[in-house]
Amino acid sequence: MRMIEPHIHNVSRTTDDYFNMSVSGIVACVEPSFWTGADKRAVASFEDYWEQMITHETRRAKEYGIRHYVMIGLSPKEARSPIARHVIGSMESYLERERVVGIGEIGLDLITKEEEEIFRAQLRMANERGMPVVIHSPHHNKKKGIERIISIIREEGVNKERVVIDHNTEETIEMTLGTGCWAGMTVYYTTKLSAERAVNLLTRYGTERILVNGSADWGESDPLAVPKVAMLMRKTCLFTEADIEKIAFGNPYKFLKQSPGFDLEA
Repeated sequence: MRMIEPHIHNVSRTTDDYFNMSVSGIVACVEPSFWTGADKRAVASFEDYWEQMITHETRRAKEYGIRHYVMIGLSPKEARSPIARHVIGSMESYLERERVVGIGEIGLDLITKEEEEIFRAQLRMANERGMPVVIHSPHHNKKKGIERIISIIREEGVNKERVVIDHNTEETIEMTLGTGCWAGMTVYYTTKLSAERAVNLLTRYGTERILVNGSADWGESDPLAVPKVAMLMRKTCLFTEADIEKIAFGNPYKFLKQSPGFDLEA
């Protein structure tokens, strides 16, 4: 079965991870921009990071038969930086690059006015270009953060079909699905969901407009989250093969195909 990993931070992963992803059936992945573990102190640092994703990581993935796509953005954790507005200005040319399929991950962290300002600016950029958006929801005060994210999406008039609100838990997924946006579920055992919890949510809420990802980065995370969820879905005997394929490939394909830069064939 072919699979797509719609949210992974490849700059933090090893070549062994690429090998294991490919062997497990992952044929494409999307790497959104994120906080890499240290605050960047210059616009050029962001540009170097985006360039690394677009060129070096795309090349690394190709060596293992994986199509690598990128989302450009200023993460909510860095939206409070004094250079945030300048970073937003520098994004423009990178959004036109080959393999760039959307804007992300953007959103809220501490739910501050500074974060909201930068979030709105990036939503408008996505709206103008008709690009998909990956939205980060806060680790703390998640429900409050997603409620505010939903309000901002409505106020900005964003096409909800092009938006995934990510990192949902049992507390928030029903609210997110009720918006018409895509609901992301992240299998990240220490701060988000286990694969078992993700499958329990799929059992309860079905497979419509849900994306499963691992958001694998420099923390205790898993680049094989999608294959493991697919395996557990099969193990429960509660899902058809069509359901499993929909979660592992069909849903992320449908979401990403809204971007002209996504060239993977169905």
